[in-house]
Amino acid sequence: MKKISLLLIASLLIAGGVSAQSKPAESEKLAWLPWSDSVFAQARQQHRFVLLDLEAVWCHWCHVMAETTYRDPKVIALLRAKYLTVRADQDARPDLSNRYEDYGWPATVVFDAEGHEIIKRQGYLPPEEFASILQAIIDDPTPGPSVQPEAPLQFGASPLLSPELRAELQKTYLAGYDAKQGGWGFDQKFLDWDSVEYSMDLAARGDAEAARKARQTLQGEMNLLDPAWGGVYQYSVGGVWTEPHFEKIMSMQAENLRIYSQAYALWHDPADLNAALSIHKFLTTFLLGPGGAFYTSQDADLVEGEHSAEYFRMDDPGRRRLGIPRVDKHIYARENGWAATALVALYTATGEKKYLDEAVRATNWVIQNRSLPGGGFRHDSKDAAGPYLGDSLAMARAFLTLYGATGDRTWLHRAESSLSYIKENFPNPDGAGFITSKVPTDRAYKPHPQRDENVSLARVSNLLFYYTANAAYRLMAESAMRYLAAPPVAGRLPAASVLLADLEVTHPPLHLTVVGQKDDPAARALFDAALRYPSTYKRLEWWDPREGRLPNPDVQYPVLKVAAAFICTDRTCSQPIFKAEDLPVKIAKLTSLRSESGPGN
Repeated sequence: MKKISLLLIASLLIAGGVSAQSKPAESEKLAWLPWSDSVFAQARQQHRFVLLDLEAVWCHWCHVMAETTYRDPKVIALLRAKYLTVRADQDARPDLSNRYEDYGWPATVVFDAEGHEIIKRQGYLPPEEFASILQAIIDDPTPGPSVQPEAPLQFGASPLLSPELRAELQKTYLAGYDAKQGGWGFDQKFLDWDSVEYSMDLAARGDAEAARKARQTLQGEMNLLDPAWGGVYQYSVGGVWTEPHFEKIMSMQAENLRIYSQAYALWHDPADLNAALSIHKFLTTFLLGPGGAFYTSQDADLVEGEHSAEYFRMDDPGRRRLGIPRVDKHIYARENGWAATALVALYTATGEKKYLDEAVRATNWVIQNRSLPGGGFRHDSKDAAGPYLGDSLAMARAFLTLYGATGDRTWLHRAESSLSYIKENFPNPDGAGFITSKVPTDRAYKPHPQRDENVSLARVSNLLFYYTANAAYRLMAESAMRYLAAPPVAGRLPAASVLLADLEVTHPPLHLTVVGQKDDPAARALFDAALRYPSTYKRLEWWDPREGRLPNPDVQYPVLKVAAAFICTDRTCSQPIFKAEDLPVKIAKLTSLRSESGPGN
């Protein structure tokens, strides 16, 4: 280990020396502007193009491009002569991130002075190639083949997938599975959480092949867990699980934590719990802020632009002797909503209250520091644009998850408030779905819906409808589904995302209710047993008669002398269940009978 450390230190020092020698003088550096519509006014005045470098602060190839391409004298000369250079962090700007999500990071986009795209390029561009592109644009600013007219979407009258489209998505879901390595996709390997969750849902309904796919994928993803610090690397290249890129971003931490927690609840495999605890360890060691909220990411590089494979092979003391990769200490509402939802999943699977307490602390921090009037949320302390759909949506999801885990109606009311804010501020003017941002990124582009956000919105608003019986939430779910059911949207990968939303919108959730006072240990035991029952689509309520009727009193439960639990479908309810240990057996029996009677029954 000492030999590796010394070699790494030497290589970093040498690399640092080379970089220092190749850096341009201060007077020759590029002047980076923030993204704004005023940039285009300046471009029109000065007869320039606008170049957008959309990066991620944790991204290795973004660092490489910053240290090489954007320090190349020829590139600098071309940019300074004919371009305005704009740099934006995609984590800080969800509107730009969603607009160019297909291009990865760095994404390089060049516009004319009116805001029309000329080229869009994905990933690292070396200096010589980039200089040629810049000169070619100067010589001929006609939009290139990467810029295609946007075809208008046709939305159907029905929010439901047609049988033909559903069958096609099922075919795509099955065909996209890598039977040899596991996982959906054959080049980059990562945990596609919607595909795994969909497979777990099918497995819980008795699909052994779906269970095998999920288990193989979860096992493969364990190769991306950091053995020293915990947490999960973003992805692996080369079609295998053993060539990771080392950034640790909140979306991957939160969703991996949630999925491994749900897997542990379903299969009780200690390996799944260990994976979840590894991610939790990283979150609370490196990304936890002093107020209980979570930071955004940890960088892939110890030294920006220098590959850090040797560094990440070290143990904890070896790494700390060299330093710790930069942590992005922005605290975004969206990312904390993701984290809170995942922590509740870990609490649900284990019964360890500390995880619930952590979720509540993060959620309360966001409420205190990121709230907007009317129930919505800012992204950061100050947003360059926004508000953004993703922040209010992630918090609504967290609130609804907290309500399901506690029975505390405060969380349900907050979920309703956030969904109402979304309904008022983010409807798609084109008629279906909900748009990413209320404010256009620039005058040449109007806000669009984004697929993942509408999948989440369909699922959250649909479940909230069942909790409240408020038809407005059902209409929101149907609007999102009408967008998702448009074939060009539904046909994008992963197919499982739309299949998950479709499955939930077309079926009622598992409905469990505990009737009894919340300070009654017997009622608590029944609620905890219902909470731990492994279903990702569940309506769990705790009716304490002292609190008045349930928000959706669609079932008239008897008030008995002792606490009881009930399992209800849209046609029948079980007899009262008095013992917590009887609950899983009764649920399994009733849901089995329900499945045999046909879909939707």
